[in-house]
Amino acid sequence: MAYWLVKSEPETWSWDAHARAGDDAWTGVRNHQAKAHLKAMKTGDKVLFYHSGDQKAVVGMSTVTRQAYPDPTDASGAFVAVDLAADKPLKRPVTLAGIRADPAFANMVLVKNSRLSVQPVTADEWKKINDLGSD
Repeated sequence: MAYWLVKSEPETWSWDAHARAGDDAWTGVRNHQAKAHLKAMKTGDKVLFYHSGDQKAVVGMSTVTRQAYPDPTDASGAFVAVDLAADKPLKRPVTLAGIRADPAFANMVLVKNSRLSVQPVTADEWKKINDLGSD
């Protein structure tokens, strides 16, 4: 199993909208590096759901339910989507400021390349964020 982080502006697609939708398509990614990460996702992989914009925090956890397929919102046919199902909200959001302040996250992609909308997460990073968000 692999671990990932996806980012969304809550005004566009929030955790609450994702949770209400149940199993939904993660569409609209238009960055080739992020596309490569979507293509690497496998059914059953775990995903951190991150609110970008003003919140800048991991707010929930999801699971990949369908591997990469052509993004139906991309007329060019160059990009892919995956399906994600919301698992659980974090009891306490884990903020980007908190992640940056913790030396355990010094090499996390979110710290080094915070603009990337889909990114890998290590098993240790996943566990620590889950622990911090469960307090």
